[in-house]
Amino acid sequence: MGKSLGLAALLLSVTATAQVKFVLVGDSTVAINNGWGPGFCALATADAQCVNLAKNGRSSSSYRAEGSWAQALEEMKGERETYVLIQFGHNDQPGKPERSTDLASEFPANMRRYVEEVRAAGAHPVLITPLTRRVFRDGELKNDLAPWSDAVKKVSHETGAPVLDLNTESAAAVQKMGPAEANTLATAPPPPGIAVAASGPNSPNAPKAGDSSFDYTHLGPKGSDYFGHMVARELIQAIPTLHSALR
Repeated sequence: MGKSLGLAALLLSVTATAQVKFVLVGDSTVAINNGWGPGFCALATADAQCVNLAKNGRSSSSYRAEGSWAQALEEMKGERETYVLIQFGHNDQPGKPERSTDLASEFPANMRRYVEEVRAAGAHPVLITPLTRRVFRDGELKNDLAPWSDAVKKVSHETGAPVLDLNTESAAAVQKMGPAEANTLATAPPPPGIAVAASGPNSPNAPKAGDSSFDYTHLGPKGSDYFGHMVARELIQAIPTLHSALR
């Protein structure tokens, strides 16, 4: 009888821990069709649920203002143990009308508020530093999102929320693979005129920062799979109990 009760309790515990839900909140670099979110959600086990609520063009401010955050809060209701993965930064940068936020004050305040409200909803916040862009100059990756990454890590330190340093890891990976390979992660192949020639990063065909004819930010299926796996690995390292919820 004792062994039977022990086995039943173990099975109940396994079932309970398997009822995990992931809610993805962020911008286009997380969203369906052009972010790492689909690659991440594809790794969720049959017992886990993954809901991608990231939206193209949103910042830490506009995501809330337009009502998307209210939808995310609704997804946190229920019996599943819910982990809310939050990544912003791209559209918080200067030059984005009605979306940009002040790096020193507004952006970190927004991220802290997300953490507080996730916890108030009974869910678990997980902060993610912004995915790097894949722009090279003279052979070096131009990681202009590093200051926003630092701000997210500071909020993590202040709030105790776990942080996945996707910015640092993705930047290191892209730098290692180089421009030509990095371009294969995009939503579409680069036009021949800006393909990186085998002669090196200083070739006349090397992509220029801000070149509007090619997308150095968003991800095609290969990029989504690559960075989705990266996020999953970082998440399991940060919260080892989630290994059973991700393949």
